[in-house]
Amino acid sequence: MPLMIRSPAPTAPPRLRAQAQLSKRALFPGLRAAVLLGLTLGTLACSGGNGGDGAGPSGGGPAADPVPLGDPRSGEGTYYDADGTGACAFDAGKSPLRVAALNAPDWSGSASCGACAAVTGPEGSVTVRIVDLCPECSSGDLDLSLDAFTELAPQEHGRVPIEWTLVPCDVSGPLRYLYKDGSNPWWTAIQIRNHRLPIARVEWSADGSTFEALERTDYNYFLTESGFGEGRVHVRVTAIDGQVLEDELPPVQELLEVAGAAQFR
Repeated sequence: MPLMIRSPAPTAPPRLRAQAQLSKRALFPGLRAAVLLGLTLGTLACSGGNGGDGAGPSGGGPAADPVPLGDPRSGEGTYYDADGTGACAFDAGKSPLRVAALNAPDWSGSASCGACAAVTGPEGSVTVRIVDLCPECSSGDLDLSLDAFTELAPQEHGRVPIEWTLVPCDVSGPLRYLYKDGSNPWWTAIQIRNHRLPIARVEWSADGSTFEALERTDYNYFLTESGFGEGRVHVRVTAIDGQVLEDELPPVQELLEVAGAAQFR
């Protein structure tokens, strides 16, 4: 497992970030996928699925209670060489990039991936999207992209006190769904994108009437190790505040991304 070393700022102590690199075929059933190394805990966390060897399913929900909307948090803000990718498995973003890596105690099995945090620092405020995990960060900390950090304080400060809370994201258009590479009718993983609110639960149904919960993974996909089958599929998405959206998706095709019909309020 490769270790990626980065320094949040010239004046801040260097941090070690260890992240699993998910290969394009690593998540087929029967293969061991990569895991995330929690350096602050000093342990290697690796969990399997129901009878298989996929990485990081967390039993249909996050490993711990996710950060609630509007719940005030405080900690330290630092910065790193962010590009929008990371443990949440999102694509790289465009400049100016306002994203952050969330501390390990608040990670909750990727439950906050794609959520937005309104952050206040010594000299300003900014809203960022959670795209990555900071295993070495303490509870309440955020590791920010440089564009975001410099809206809170000058770059040379390196580490500053912050306060933040999760807020609805300012997104346009409906939810989007991405079939993971390696997905097929017999093993399917799907990611929810462009969501205004954090995702609490995802379910699927072949007939639109009987739904089954998908397992949340620590790499921000929702998984069924038995697959969706070969036809169209119904997906029901529940937000952290209880709102529910339902969409009918085309048959499984790896790397296919499609738009849903609506967005959370």
